[in-house]
Amino acid sequence: MGIVSTAERIDARTDPAEPVETGLLTVDLGALAGNWRKLASRAPGAECGAVVKADGYGLGQAAVMRALARAGCETFFVANLLEGETARALAPHADVYVFDGVAPGCGPRLAAAGLRPCIGSAAELAEWTALGAALGRRLEAAIHFDTGMNRLGFAPADASAVAEAAVGIEPTLIMSHFLSAQLPDAPVNARQIADFLAARAHFPGVAASMAASSGVFLPQRPHFDLLRPGYALYGGNPTPGAENPMTPVVSLSARIISLRALGVGETVGYDGVWAATRPTRAATIGAGYADGLPISATAAPGKAAGEAVVGGRRCAFIGRVSMDYIVLDVTEAPEARRGDWVELLGATIDIEELAGRARTIGYEVLTRLGRRYARRYVGG
Repeated sequence: MGIVSTAERIDARTDPAEPVETGLLTVDLGALAGNWRKLASRAPGAECGAVVKADGYGLGQAAVMRALARAGCETFFVANLLEGETARALAPHADVYVFDGVAPGCGPRLAAAGLRPCIGSAAELAEWTALGAALGRRLEAAIHFDTGMNRLGFAPADASAVAEAAVGIEPTLIMSHFLSAQLPDAPVNARQIADFLAARAHFPGVAASMAASSGVFLPQRPHFDLLRPGYALYGGNPTPGAENPMTPVVSLSARIISLRALGVGETVGYDGVWAATRPTRAATIGAGYADGLPISATAAPGKAAGEAVVGGRRCAFIGRVSMDYIVLDVTEAPEARRGDWVELLGATIDIEELAGRARTIGYEVLTRLGRRYARRYVGG
């Protein structure tokens, strides 16, 4: 294994103002707010909420919620009680819905925080009703109908019985969730809408919601009273197969911490899954799967790898993505130096491309972004 020159090893190109972390996640809050406004404009007769679960899809729940609230968002959706309590502290007057519903043992804290569970079972409905009776008031909640996901929710056929049983609570929303909204021609979309309309008829005067990010763009325009986008807010493409209508929100850079020369036949990383077929200049960056970069982006014979942009040139991952490091082939980027920042997500490589190269989805890429990065918020 070769050693680079002394001059190259000591040229760190560092700036005292730069973060000491070897990864930098930049979040454009202005772009986030702009995406929310763009989605809202597609349904002028409906309210546009925001899904901020999973720490604001990995970008920081506090910063995300504050930016969206400033833009005018008044309704937020989270996954669980703890996320809901955080949302309530950040937005004291907002409506906050909890997808988990009334999880066992969570009822009193949900009520204390003024959260609205998305109730989808008889047991949850009975528990929420009983808690309201003990507190001397009808507690607010969404009623969730399962029109095809088979995860959470009442059967639409039971809507009449659910409406009768819900007299002890205050339903504020009737909701369901598409299973194939990313496929605008999928026949199941129309069936789900029909089932949802039938269930909704038993709750006159109660707001309805069905469209998450991709649902906003369906030709049937199932916007109803409230949109609840998530992925699209953060720059993900809600219309796969077509141009992304959303503005990028996140960029990710990592620093080169080591450079070396490899001879023909030398391997890189665990298990030697990649071997040099030519004299190769290799750069190690300080980010890996512990930072949310999928191990499935590993390079191997016959398998496309992840890429980074180094000095304006695309450079492939070589060897296995490890916990803390990724090695790049920078042979075609001779200007690369120790201390340089390289792009993993940004103007050249978007969320969808990184996900595709790793054989995963952009949702996973976003929500797994690690906590070890320095975080920089701009535009808000």
